[in-house]
Amino acid sequence: METRAPFAVIGGFVLAAIVAIFGFVYWLNNTGGLGPRTTYRVQFEGSVPGLLVGAAVLFNGIRVGEVTELGLAPDNPRRVNATISVASATPVRVDTKVGLEFQGLTGVPVIALEGGASGAAAAVSTLIAEQGAGQSMTQAARDALRRVDAVLAENAGPLKDTIANLKTFSDGLARNTGKLDGIVSGLEKMTGGGTPVQKITYDLTAPRDVGPVGRTIKGQLAIPEPTAVAMLQTQRMLFSPIREVPGFAEFLWADSIPKLVQARLIDTFENYDVAHAPLRASDLGQPDVQLVIDIRRFRIDTEGGAKADIGLSARLVERSGKVVASRLFDETQPIAQINPTEAVAAFDAAFGRAAKSILSWTVQAL
Repeated sequence: METRAPFAVIGGFVLAAIVAIFGFVYWLNNTGGLGPRTTYRVQFEGSVPGLLVGAAVLFNGIRVGEVTELGLAPDNPRRVNATISVASATPVRVDTKVGLEFQGLTGVPVIALEGGASGAAAAVSTLIAEQGAGQSMTQAARDALRRVDAVLAENAGPLKDTIANLKTFSDGLARNTGKLDGIVSGLEKMTGGGTPVQKITYDLTAPRDVGPVGRTIKGQLAIPEPTAVAMLQTQRMLFSPIREVPGFAEFLWADSIPKLVQARLIDTFENYDVAHAPLRASDLGQPDVQLVIDIRRFRIDTEGGAKADIGLSARLVERSGKVVASRLFDETQPIAQINPTEAVAAFDAAFGRAAKSILSWTVQAL
């Protein structure tokens, strides 16, 4: 009995181990994830680069089985037949799409199934992969480049002509760079773009040496803003003939020409008799007399030698509208050099004489 006892223990242990192994296999097959399997045949039209037996089968991105067999179709040298085994619960339908995906950096190929309509019938035993399903990204890129190359080859002539036209156009731009810079500069000035240019303002000077007060100004005199054509309603220096003169691009009078003439005429009368000096028409309700000025010329005349040219017409108008007196005043002053400083000095001299003449004429006429 003692000799046979160890053999009974060993035999019992071996029997228990065999039962455990069979139980594990049964559990793994029914509970552990393998479960019942369904086999499908997949047909690929074209190559399936890198696909191996044991490769994963994915359904909507979830692994449901593996490839169990690969082979070439004997009746079609371009076709590849694959056998896959997937979990029976996988909802494979007749409209399930079949393709080949390449995963990871190494591009490991797997068979990818994509679910069809929920109401579709159950799949048949053979699934047909989509055309070009086995095409890798590299192959797709090569095919795309091949098509691009074919398009370029077919249009080589027009492309050559286009490149030649572009070269001709660029050569034309290079030859006319200076003109283009001028056009762009002109557009910037017209639209107010580019770097703003600092303007320099110049003023007229009312004459001070108008002499002693010989006669006082009778009644309340007013000087309204002089009238002038639209061209004279400006702060720019005007030229005759009209042209652009270097050095005057930044020139500005202190105010528009009519307002500047009005202000300096009033200053001239104040320098003569501040107690009875005229006011602006807007400062009075109804003055006794108005000195109405019309500016006929206020420019640099460049014909026959540059000179400051001022032409004014003056009328004394009573409150009733009656013109008491009227006269033209014309003054010129030569300009040694056409630049802003010399021009303003010439206008000061010409305007000073005109203002004194208007003052003397007004005092005598009232």
